[in-house]
Amino acid sequence: MPLKETLRWYLKSILNSYSQVFFSDNRAFAVILLVITFVDFYTGLFGLVAVLVTTAMAHWIGFEKFRISQGYYGFNSLLVGLGMGIYFEPGLLLILMVVLAGVFTLFLSVSLEGVIGKYELPHLSLPFVFSLWAIMLASREFHALGLNERGIYTFNDLYLLGGPSLVSLYEWWLQLPIPPSLRTYFLSLGAIFFQFNILTGMLVAAGLLIYSRIAFTLSLLGFFTAYLFYTLIGATLTEVSYSYIGFNYILSAIAIGGYFIIPNRSSYLWVVLLIPLVAILTISLSGIMSVYQLPIYSLPFNIMALLFLYVLKFRMHNRTHLNTLFVQQNAPEKNLYAFVNFMERFGKDPEVPLALPFFGEWTVTQGHEGEYTHKADWKHAWDFEITDEDGKTFSGNGDLLKDYYCYDKAILAPDDGIIETVVDGIEDNTVSERNLEQNWGNTIIIKHHEQLFTKLCHLKPGSIEVSQGDKIRKGDTLARCGNSGHSPFPHLHFQVQQTPYIGSRTLDYPISHYMLRQAGKSSLKTVCSPEKGDRVSNIQSHPALKKAFNFILGERIQLSVESLHPYETVWDIKLDPWQHKFIECRQSGCKAYFRHDGAMLYFTHFEGRRDSLLYYLFLGAFRVCMGHYHDLELTDTYPVNKIFPGRKRILQDFIAPFFRYMGGDFHIRTISEKESFSESRLLLLAQAHSRVFKKKSLLARLEFRIDNSGLTGFTIENKQETIQVTCSKK
Repeated sequence: MPLKETLRWYLKSILNSYSQVFFSDNRAFAVILLVITFVDFYTGLFGLVAVLVTTAMAHWIGFEKFRISQGYYGFNSLLVGLGMGIYFEPGLLLILMVVLAGVFTLFLSVSLEGVIGKYELPHLSLPFVFSLWAIMLASREFHALGLNERGIYTFNDLYLLGGPSLVSLYEWWLQLPIPPSLRTYFLSLGAIFFQFNILTGMLVAAGLLIYSRIAFTLSLLGFFTAYLFYTLIGATLTEVSYSYIGFNYILSAIAIGGYFIIPNRSSYLWVVLLIPLVAILTISLSGIMSVYQLPIYSLPFNIMALLFLYVLKFRMHNRTHLNTLFVQQNAPEKNLYAFVNFMERFGKDPEVPLALPFFGEWTVTQGHEGEYTHKADWKHAWDFEITDEDGKTFSGNGDLLKDYYCYDKAILAPDDGIIETVVDGIEDNTVSERNLEQNWGNTIIIKHHEQLFTKLCHLKPGSIEVSQGDKIRKGDTLARCGNSGHSPFPHLHFQVQQTPYIGSRTLDYPISHYMLRQAGKSSLKTVCSPEKGDRVSNIQSHPALKKAFNFILGERIQLSVESLHPYETVWDIKLDPWQHKFIECRQSGCKAYFRHDGAMLYFTHFEGRRDSLLYYLFLGAFRVCMGHYHDLELTDTYPVNKIFPGRKRILQDFIAPFFRYMGGDFHIRTISEKESFSESRLLLLAQAHSRVFKKKSLLARLEFRIDNSGLTGFTIENKQETIQVTCSKK
């Protein structure tokens, strides 16, 4: 990397090592924590040295740069360095010991990541605990390493620094009428960074509030639940002893209630239930470790958090409504809003997105709980036929198989899979006759996933193009529609089942998305089961729309912007380490993440400035259908934190786990300007609204212009200006 970029990366890694103590990557919070560690200068200095050593060593060895930059390795070394700075006298020997401790802590972090990381569990602050224990035990033989005497004679130290005025200020501060429990809360926050004073705790609390309202609320809930439990059981409780173990309850509450678990009513309830167990662990472990004259540090928090997260992995049902994360965004609010929005948009999506197994428009002539054959264990099935505008399924008199519109039409694979079973050679029935001995007729069964199969029946003999064991892709032609088996008229029987047998019971499983035509108007149905009489078809991708919104890896989009301040920029299509596709703006560094399944484009996440061009693309193309249906209208909802800036949602953040009154609404429709065999001109009109309770406010209007070459440009109308954008892909 260039020197400037390298320095920026190191700065980010160092700052995140501070904020990661509270599971955060907030820069403002990190700066506050960095400053408070220097309340005792030497403590802060050795903490910083430990972080620098660990970051440089991790980079030199070649560990993953993203994890280093997020502070995942540095925060444990920071705590070790702070602990050594507070316990020992400063000097060259201590610098050497801090360097060695930083390297050792890094090795522990990476090793624990490998050992418990395979269970998808975090190493938390275990490396800090084990490393500092090792240093403290060994230091009993280090006679040249003196113990720190700073803080023993506080008034003398203050007098030397600032004279009698500083001593008077300190005395005034100590006499502030702060309730004992709240005072201990602040002391516990400061003690996380080995700073035993109320001011430090107040600054940490302020930083915690800036970083996350949910984390701040959980810190209070965890601390005061434990404080009350200590009082109820009559345990010995002193300000000094409690403050050095109180942070276990604060960190446990944040981790369990809102960081590793999506914050909601259940997570808060579990904090109240588990904190007494953390207290019992704290008391018992303190007794054990006192034999070795070692503090327990954050060991109780580590044990309980890891136990709880591990136990949740064995659930068969989520009756407790404790939801683990899809993607960690390092803030409880962001995790919550992203999860809620994901569940609203994709929560019902089946694991295997099945499509309709045919071309064109077909009609459901018998649905679930059918009138004739779809009964009991076989009730979740469909019969499909092709009908004309009058509802007839055949032309002429319908005496011959070829009179039926669906006869001999191609039958397609509803999704990728492996051919499990093929039955062929059963003759088609003449019209109105049935073959009751070979009920299902010519049949194909496809395995899509463990315990997920589809069955297609009554196929035309000799038309099957696949064999048992063949791998197939969604949309591949499998066979032709026929009239074999228990079938008086040509039709396709289609069902989903959990087992691979011909007579397996059916499974109530939806079609991922399809078009429904009613009264001449098409509507998009998502994760639904077609009903009797429905005229349905798969989404047929329009070439111009596909060119416009099918963003290909490595592709560049050149944009020219006409606004109050004209400029040009470039967007690149990239892939992150987790195989998520995103668009990145070279000028602003903004990123817009998306998913594309061939029929639909969805934007899922945005990072960067809200006044950027890419943000408006995120708003305007939030959900786009690749099929062209005149006046098709789609709606969707935005994540709250992508619509409202932090300052406007402070109250919402506090109550978000229980009630959400803010939101964002998306609407888009397609209009044809010109449509012919050789030329297409389409307009997509989108609107983005913010919503508080039921009151909506327009954020932006967007108009996307599309022709045969794809997306040629778009117009943005917001409250400040109208922006014209022309673009081309390269």
